Amino acid sequence: MERPSGPSSSSDLIGDQTGATGQSPIRAKILIVDDDRRNLLAASEVLDEDGLDLVLVDSPEEALRRTLREDFAVLLLDVQMPRMDGYELASLIRSRPRTSRVPILFLTAHNKDDIHVFRGYSAGAVDYVFKPIHPLVLKSKVQVFIDLYRKTEEIKQQAAAEKQLLLENLRVRGEKLEAERALRRRDEHQSAVLRGLPIALYTAPLGEGDRCLFFTNDSIERITGYPKEAFEAPGHWQSRLNPADYERILDCLEAAGATGAAALEYRWRNADGAERHILDQIVVNRDEDGAPSEFLGMWFDVTERKELELSLLHASKLEAVGRLTGGIAHDFNNMLSIVIGNLDLLQRSLPADGKAHRRVQSAIEGAQRCAELTSRLLTFSRRSPLQPAALDFTTFMPSLVKLLERTLGARVGVSLTMDEVLPTICVDHAQLEAALINLAVNARDAMPEGGQLGLIVRGRHEDPVTEHDATEAVEISVRDTGMGMPPSVVARIFEPFFTTKEAGKGTGLGLSMVHGFVQQSGGCISVDSVPGEGTSITISLPATRSNDIRSRDPVEAGPQNQLHGEGRAVLVVEDDADVRHTAVSALQSLAFHVVDARSGDEALEILERIPEIALVFSDVNMPGTMTGIELAHIAQRQWPHIPVLLTSGYLQEDQDAGTFEVLQKPYRVSELVEKLRTALDSRNA
Repeated sequence: MERPSGPSSSSDLIGDQTGATGQSPIRAKILIVDDDRRNLLAASEVLDEDGLDLVLVDSPEEALRRTLREDFAVLLLDVQMPRMDGYELASLIRSRPRTSRVPILFLTAHNKDDIHVFRGYSAGAVDYVFKPIHPLVLKSKVQVFIDLYRKTEEIKQQAAAEKQLLLENLRVRGEKLEAERALRRRDEHQSAVLRGLPIALYTAPLGEGDRCLFFTNDSIERITGYPKEAFEAPGHWQSRLNPADYERILDCLEAAGATGAAALEYRWRNADGAERHILDQIVVNRDEDGAPSEFLGMWFDVTERKELELSLLHASKLEAVGRLTGGIAHDFNNMLSIVIGNLDLLQRSLPADGKAHRRVQSAIEGAQRCAELTSRLLTFSRRSPLQPAALDFTTFMPSLVKLLERTLGARVGVSLTMDEVLPTICVDHAQLEAALINLAVNARDAMPEGGQLGLIVRGRHEDPVTEHDATEAVEISVRDTGMGMPPSVVARIFEPFFTTKEAGKGTGLGLSMVHGFVQQSGGCISVDSVPGEGTSITISLPATRSNDIRSRDPVEAGPQNQLHGEGRAVLVVEDDADVRHTAVSALQSLAFHVVDARSGDEALEILERIPEIALVFSDVNMPGTMTGIELAHIAQRQWPHIPVLLTSGYLQEDQDAGTFEVLQKPYRVSELVEKLRTALDSRNA
């Protein structure tokens, strides 16, 4: 039976025991064990007060069960009880860890002699209360243990609170340490980013005179090669500024004091002599009164961006020239086809040793040079297919040297150095010859007082990184003893229209054409020039595998190349009337029966009507809905026994002739004969 606490007239004897914080007193439980319920009620009446919970038990077994589940401040045990006396109950309670330290008071009306008292203390009692119970004695003895219990619990609560406070402090300190580590990591990250970026921060005083820059980070040394202390010296910044930018930048700085900000872009020479492009962003810092006090600035190294802009400008110029060239190439080559074709036919009717024959030959050569110029422009713009073939250096280079000796004049000596064994390369012979002549002429112009021009041809072998790497190449160097070029000129020599020659003495396209040809051939070109010592330009062309080599035998007009048409029918498809008439005349001179058409649709009608057609000779670019390539594919599907020969003055980037042979305009009659023989032989086979 548990009896809740209530008011008592004896509360002044026990007193109000409150917690350390002045709040409600710590509640305490008292277990009273007696087999006589009258004694239980009497004890409870004496001890009942606020803050106490009285548990009344009339059997030892129930007392044991309650002590196993609940915590008590003090136990009051009757000594004389049935089945189990107070001594045995006390021994059992003391033997259990949960209740081993709970104070025990014995209540007894007998056994007042020393032997029994000693036995009680041995069983674990801390005191005796003899019956009849005097209320003041019982309350006083119990109050001592209640106070002790409350003090103990208060200490436990304080210890728990201190432990919780300590844990909270540890948690807060841990969070603080983690926040400090995160802040340190962020600062380190920001510092690493600032060190890695081409940016430097500085302050600079206002006013005229030599400019001093006080940099706040060390990136400036990585950008320029100078320590930040060097910029604090008056005049250092101005001394490395490009003279062409000097006046403009100083004017902008003077205006920035009034506008409050400026973005300056200029060229600045580093410690190693290299010129870098700098973007200098500055703002004016003001004092508390709003008056300008100093400049705050950021240096950005934008050299790579400028180089990309120049590359984009180069590509834009290249595209512009390509569009211009492609736009006129078709019509120009058509006109040259008329000129060369008719001159060829005229030459065949003239005596070989006559003056008229030589004049016609001279006219043909002039027209062919015009055709070569158009071809070079298309190659420069990468809009013309090359005609690569295996190159024999043992005949090509000596022949080129003889040509250069006649071209460059007596004041320039030409020498050739060549390895005995060279890798085989496939390259367009005419384009390579034109590129080397172009380089040689530029070298001659760089030696106005004469000098030496050296041609060096050597093989290069590299260990492959993978089995697919090209490991061999041929390097052709053109070296002169001329004036040389500064780095700023070397960086731009391959730009279209860039030239250092006087007005009217250079177009600025020669080296651009060389660059376009080398890149289209899968090679690379490099320049090494020292002012006052000379220039060396090296073309590197990759070696070709043996199974990719195609021989190139020059085709000359002569009896061995004559072809007799034997009356076989050839269909000529050409939209330009004059070009069509020239082609018809050339074929008729070879004894072919010629049928002509002006468009692809008209050609298909003729093929359906005349089954005896032996060959189709068609232009690629024609007005209407069908190109020559589309006509060739239709003819190949419907009349697979009829070969198709295509011709074009300009193949556009999206035009792919596939397996069809293409004869480039303008062409000689001898070249037409060779293509016709190949096409008709394939048909016969």
